[in-house]
Amino acid sequence: MSAVKAREWQRAHLDSMVVLSIRNVHKRNALICLGAVGFIACVFFGLPRRQERLGRRAGLSANSTQFLLEGQPFQILGGSVHYFRVPRPYWRDRLLKMKACGINTLTTAVPWSLHQPQKEVFSFHSQLDLEAFINLAADLGLWVILRPGPYISSELDLGGLPSWLLRDSSMRLRTMYPGFTQAVNVYFDKLIPKMVPLQFKKGGPIVAVQVENEYGSFAKDDSYLLFIKEALKSRGISELLLTSDRLDTLEWGGVDGAIRAVKLQKVNQRHVQDLRALQPSSPTMMMDLWTGWYDVWGELHHVLPPEDMVSAARELVSQGMSVNLYMFHGGSSFGFMTGALGEPSYKALVPSYDYDAPLSEAGEYTPKYHILRDLLSRFTRGRVLPEPPALHYRESYEPAVTYQHLSLWDALSYTEGPFRSPKPVNMENLPVNNNNGQAYGYTLYETTITSGGSLKSGDSVRDRALVFVDRSYIGLLKHKRLELAVPGGKGPRTLSLLVENCGRVHQGGGLDKQRKGLVGEILLNNIPLRDFTIYSLDMKPSFIDSLYQAPWKTLSEGPTFPGFFMGRIFVYGYPSDTFVKLPAWKKGVVFINGLNLGRYWSIGPQQTLYLPGPFLNSGINQVIVFEEQEGDYSVHFEDTPDLGMAADL
Repeated sequence: MSAVKAREWQRAHLDSMVVLSIRNVHKRNALICLGAVGFIACVFFGLPRRQERLGRRAGLSANSTQFLLEGQPFQILGGSVHYFRVPRPYWRDRLLKMKACGINTLTTAVPWSLHQPQKEVFSFHSQLDLEAFINLAADLGLWVILRPGPYISSELDLGGLPSWLLRDSSMRLRTMYPGFTQAVNVYFDKLIPKMVPLQFKKGGPIVAVQVENEYGSFAKDDSYLLFIKEALKSRGISELLLTSDRLDTLEWGGVDGAIRAVKLQKVNQRHVQDLRALQPSSPTMMMDLWTGWYDVWGELHHVLPPEDMVSAARELVSQGMSVNLYMFHGGSSFGFMTGALGEPSYKALVPSYDYDAPLSEAGEYTPKYHILRDLLSRFTRGRVLPEPPALHYRESYEPAVTYQHLSLWDALSYTEGPFRSPKPVNMENLPVNNNNGQAYGYTLYETTITSGGSLKSGDSVRDRALVFVDRSYIGLLKHKRLELAVPGGKGPRTLSLLVENCGRVHQGGGLDKQRKGLVGEILLNNIPLRDFTIYSLDMKPSFIDSLYQAPWKTLSEGPTFPGFFMGRIFVYGYPSDTFVKLPAWKKGVVFINGLNLGRYWSIGPQQTLYLPGPFLNSGINQVIVFEEQEGDYSVHFEDTPDLGMAADL
């Protein structure tokens, strides 16, 4: 795929998504059902033609001890894979590896923020072709549990809710607030009709649908879950409904007519007894058995020992319980789509969503995969699992030495705007993107000062602000650093604050307050600053494309920071997966052929960014690095990932 086509695709989506080529889905037509009592009651090699399946009447149901599918005992062994975190050319590879491990059900979440990036703009094609992903699962013989949200968490910015909702200053997310329910109805009017024909009773692979996600830990509105349930059913969802919560919040997250499923990391017999006591008339479903955990900047890489994960899985499946592994394959949160933690203090997530899952971020087999496959093979009643697919080749490429640079200030003329305002305006309320505001990236605020003194931000900077006087860096403002000394000088000078949205909190009760940029007053000597010029630097593909026309300079002319640095990587033959490493750079963003791979930050733990082969062209590939403070001008490409020093969960 050419870089031009890649950038065209990304224009139709969020800058945080990844462009990939389209594959045609070829249907296979075999269904072999084996009645069984053990771990797998039915083994599916493929689903029959739609015209042969339209007579289905009994979908997934539950009696007091077990699930039934078409009236036959069925034990769910699920695995979570997010289509939006996996390059589309690799969808088939990841699902085949799942099937070869003994998984019979795919679970996937649907990110509202990516499918409706603007109020009037919907996207369900290419990388976001959810229907193609579900049909592919059917072709490979996997059933599907759908998690359509509208809130999905999944460690996404704002839990997968679109940021334009926050333009309403009174917005109350995940409640019956009219502004929110109206937006949900519009979204579901687009999404759910696409899912209805893919249900089991319609001949498709979807056997269950989850109602929202983890509402028990939020529980702000008693009527909300009923509204979501009816919103699904009224649009044609007729399969089994589930809710999903942690064990300690399970009683607050349920709704009549939906099985209450749970989330846990480590399981013992007491947990199993508690689960059955809470829902004695229904089978127990472990909706999220966590296989690992996500990482945040400034901490260690989280890992869960394989024996701990498999021990928990063995405890569940040996007792006939249904389970879904979260994640079976995590993938990558490309671009700016990562979320953040809000409590006890703000911490942004890294781009890798490796999750220490059975399949690594790049689709490699881990010790967990092999141990899990060995466990599950004991429950197949004599059937031999398919051989795991061969791994993709990984390669180290010659470093890309950047040869040109463009200062941030020279790039401002290529932004949308600028906009002028007496007071600071938060990102979401900027008049950009057809009045949908700015979702991700950076925002530059400039004003004129006539003296030095004490600059105070209070709680107004979300989340980090590099501060400049006449384009010379003077310091940083962030959550815990709220005051900065501004040097004195003669005459009027320009004060600039480059504010980065490091990721909106993805869970907890503070979702309504996740506006970014400058969200309040900035004081100089206790006097509010006024008359701002504001530049939106969301770094979408259209902006990156426009920079090719900018006045780039050679490095010999003296690079300035913040700035953009351009280099090239040459690929001989068919491109392979690789990992980008920037060992002497400080903090910024990497773009390959115009595609936003994600942030890097010297504080770690993540030290490499996954670069899938399909993102590269045979021949010359353009590399652009946006660096905030310092760099050595060389970008490395290695054949092994480096997610940082590990610590057991």
